[in-house]
Amino acid sequence: MSEEILINITPRETRVAIVENGVLNEIFIERASKRGLVGNIYLGKVSRVLPGMQAAFIDIQLDRTAFLHASDIMPRNSENGNGADKTDSPEDIQKLIRQGQDILVQVVKDPLGTKGARLTTHLSVAARFLVFMPGEEHVGVSQKIEGEDERQRLRDLLSGLAEEFGQGGYIVRTVAEGVSEQELRLDMEFLHKSWSEIQERAKNTGQGVLVHEDLSLAMRTMRDQVNIGVEKVRIDSRENYERARKFAEKFIPEIAGRIEYYPGERPIFDLYNIEDEIQKALATKVQLKSGGYLIIDQTEAMTTIDVNTGAFVGHRNLEETIFKTNLEATQAIARQLRLRNLGGIIILDFIDMTVSDHRDQVMRALEKSLERDKAKSHICEVSGLGLVEMTRKRTRESLEHVLCEPCQCCEGKGSMRTAETVCYEVFRELLREARQYEARQFLVLASQEVVDLMLDEESVSVAELEEFIGRPILFQVEALYTQEQFDVVLM
Repeated sequence: MSEEILINITPRETRVAIVENGVLNEIFIERASKRGLVGNIYLGKVSRVLPGMQAAFIDIQLDRTAFLHASDIMPRNSENGNGADKTDSPEDIQKLIRQGQDILVQVVKDPLGTKGARLTTHLSVAARFLVFMPGEEHVGVSQKIEGEDERQRLRDLLSGLAEEFGQGGYIVRTVAEGVSEQELRLDMEFLHKSWSEIQERAKNTGQGVLVHEDLSLAMRTMRDQVNIGVEKVRIDSRENYERARKFAEKFIPEIAGRIEYYPGERPIFDLYNIEDEIQKALATKVQLKSGGYLIIDQTEAMTTIDVNTGAFVGHRNLEETIFKTNLEATQAIARQLRLRNLGGIIILDFIDMTVSDHRDQVMRALEKSLERDKAKSHICEVSGLGLVEMTRKRTRESLEHVLCEPCQCCEGKGSMRTAETVCYEVFRELLREARQYEARQFLVLASQEVVDLMLDEESVSVAELEEFIGRPILFQVEALYTQEQFDVVLM
């Protein structure tokens, strides 16, 4: 598996593409006007406590108040004193916080759709190898570090260093596998210095103020995405290239030589047709190499993915054709989940398979295809209706929500009323107006398509209506009207 990272930076937008074996698998986009909030720490104000929901709304000076559940509040006797351990039965929220109090909170999920940001008081500050948790006491090791000897070595090193640096818990990140005690010590020093600065700012600032902001997307990529398995990192901004190179020389010297500045006239994303792949990722239909295809429908409640054989007819029999199409679809689905950053509830409608062994193989192939996905997912068995239900953790907006907005014509429905339907609505409105008002004549303002239909195919109906109401009807095209829009003007 070859992996390259392309970083495209402009003054208003940063984009990061993760390319595996020459194919785009993930895209991250950060705009200066809408930077992600995950990891940011605020001194918030409790604006409302909801005992029935065991939750509270916190004002952190965003468009919508943020959400804090009782299970995400630390006990009062913890170090930062914000107020329940993450247990199955959290303490009553009214005993933890009160309306109007100041509270130090961290964003764990960006605002999504109509929902505000999700918060926690279990604060954490990340570095290259470690995550520091001021209010905790335990030492954890990433589950992706599989060797038990290495896990124990890291625990022992960290436990000894933790006693030296004082209170606080730590999580060892995956990239820390094989690092030395000195590298861990440098990370600890950086984290404790950062935490001291956060505490100082929190003491000397007002409510709703940002006291700690996470790194920019380019530097977060260096911290979280780059590892010794990455063959190349290409950056088209000299300033950010220098910063990334210095970061690598300090924390990951073995890959410092793989970081390149890209000065070419051809846009960096054109090297791997990234722009075309982004456009395809916004489409509903995804073509498979065999001739089959996926239909992906993203809604507020869930995402559905339908698998179809399309033009693929196979070579042996129908069951074999269906099996091969479903197997190919598992790889495409895993890639699309990452590329589009789809989260929440996802329903997969594979083509019905009558052979149980085929169903088992497809499920195993799906699980294997999702192994490289850093977002946690949970897959259920095939349901009685032949559907596969799964969930995927969502912490940021999907690619569609970042790049698109609801259509002004259909208002996000995905379809709009036909010109014929609108014509009949106009007729009904004219009848209403004629019965209520004594106008000399009526003027209908509508789109070109509706007016053309009125004066052509529906001209007889218009004449009959004029005779029935006893007043003339005039038509005027409004170029800015959508097909569904119209107005009836009394004259």
